[in-house]
Amino acid sequence: MTDRSLAVRETASPRTVPDGGARWRRLLPPALAVLGAGLLLAWAGGSGFKQDLLVLVAVYALIALGMYIPFVLAGSLSMAYAAYAAIGGYAVAIIATKTDLPVILGWVLGPAVSALVATILSLLTRRLSGFYLAAVTLLFSLAFEPWLIEAKELTGGSGGIGGIPAPVLFGWEPPRPLLVAGALLLVIVVTVLVERVRTGSWGVIVRTMRDVPSAVEAAGVRTTTLTTVALAVGAAVASLAGALFASFVLSITPETFTLSIVFMAIFIPLIGGQGSAWGCAVGAIIVVQLTLNMPGFEGSGQLVLAIGVLLILLVAPAGLLGYARRLLAGIRSRRARGGSDVA
Repeated sequence: MTDRSLAVRETASPRTVPDGGARWRRLLPPALAVLGAGLLLAWAGGSGFKQDLLVLVAVYALIALGMYIPFVLAGSLSMAYAAYAAIGGYAVAIIATKTDLPVILGWVLGPAVSALVATILSLLTRRLSGFYLAAVTLLFSLAFEPWLIEAKELTGGSGGIGGIPAPVLFGWEPPRPLLVAGALLLVIVVTVLVERVRTGSWGVIVRTMRDVPSAVEAAGVRTTTLTTVALAVGAAVASLAGALFASFVLSITPETFTLSIVFMAIFIPLIGGQGSAWGCAVGAIIVVQLTLNMPGFEGSGQLVLAIGVLLILLVAPAGLLGYARRLLAGIRSRRARGGSDVA
């Protein structure tokens, strides 16, 4: 072996050997999420009310994760996510009550239909952005609910679809605590995937498109195609929220997913932190706590949420996770200065 080949091999070896510290940093958030999910399950115990709160946390987190991809990463605000969640819920309900097909097919069909609808909307509005895109998708979402009411033979009309069978796995009906654990695990898995997208090459290109679209176009990448893909993937993720809700509540109506949940989903990453997909999970916990689990403030959940969001953004403009990172960085810097002073 020549000296030249030895030099190249020595230079390349540090790049091929995995960085233990980087690997640990990637595994730490999922590990903390699993620990947090375990603590939440222990907190819920056998309480049906607390278990319902955790299911709503999972539903809100999935809708927020669906909006995170096109809104936070790509900078395209769509307001059709109530419709996408409804599509996922009705797909499960229709498959479970009107056919003999496996219910799992509804979990696949709902995201596929939502992604198709989002793609069509994106192609029709490809020349729109900002307020105009939000307005058009808002009109679509407003028109979708009356359509659900009119399509009585398929959707059950204003009464919706009830009597959805409880989830069954190979003839075994899992207990409710195990189903709640599965809902939280679904959120963790989806969050890990979205975070991998954010930090991957595609996520870097999409974020560059959000900030400097002309640079991405100059590189030969069509920004309209990237936006369409982001909207389609986000719609599919949000559709999982509807499927999850219908599988737990065992019913769904046209009023189940309204625009209010979309507005809350916009604030969820602001609360948790837009710098990471994990901010959606953290923000969902805060939103459910402020709106549904504040003793003495029943009926004033939206007002409490507005005040809470204002306080959080004043104290932590980068969200709770951003504030935590800043605290950790401050602690490390103080320790480093203390060590240098001792040395």
